Amino acid sequence: MNILLIEDEYLASEKLEAQLHRYDPSIQVVSTIDSIRNAVRWFETNPAPDLAFLDIHLSDGNSFEIFQKVEVKCPIIFTTAYDEYAVKAFKVNSIDYLLKPISNEDLAAAMDKFKALRQTQPQTPALDMHQIMALLNRNASPVAETPHYKNRFLVKSGQKIRSVSTDEIAYFYAEDKIVFLITTNGQRFITDYTLDTLQELLDPEQFSRLNRQFIAHIHSIDEIHPYLKGRLKVYVKPTTDKEIIISNERAAAFKEWLGK
Repeated sequence: MNILLIEDEYLASEKLEAQLHRYDPSIQVVSTIDSIRNAVRWFETNPAPDLAFLDIHLSDGNSFEIFQKVEVKCPIIFTTAYDEYAVKAFKVNSIDYLLKPISNEDLAAAMDKFKALRQTQPQTPALDMHQIMALLNRNASPVAETPHYKNRFLVKSGQKIRSVSTDEIAYFYAEDKIVFLITTNGQRFITDYTLDTLQELLDPEQFSRLNRQFIAHIHSIDEIHPYLKGRLKVYVKPTTDKEIIISNERAAAFKEWLGK
């Protein structure tokens, strides 16, 4: 079985691929794609896989944009770290969805369902994105609850556990499969969240995903310099020895976020 992963968080995609191989060692992950732009290009130039796992939020926008730009001819299992979407939307045309962090049991259930549907429905119907978007918009009506974002994180400091307010957080960064929380006064703590999950848990008015390695609070942005090929180089406080480059695809959205 050939499976395509569309996921912009490296650790999340690596974990999902390992889970899929544990479920069925014969599964082949044909590619891992990290953006809407690259996903559209892949679908335009490659044969359809048997199944695709698609993260709802990608670094350059909402993944539903993919279906507006190219015909997707394979079944989709959506993944999300935040349960803000109408479940019905992901049951249209045999679509399923999984909440992150994805458990082995939930993944196995989704794969079993996919295999059963493939036996009874060999030809995958076209995705009715108009119906999906209508359900999503209905769920996002004015009477819907305001999304709840995290205000505090529990971290371990030596043998103690303390609470860190989001107002104290300068940025998060990932390194060697570990995500660190950096406070405004330069303290560093290990977190149990991936950057992909944090992106869903943090208030987007206050925090922005800079690239695959960094999420920063707006108050931590110190300087921005133009960089090669339309990219931006960002300096944060407290300072870091890691180079922070924002892609040209993300540059406009980042500047808009700064100017809100």
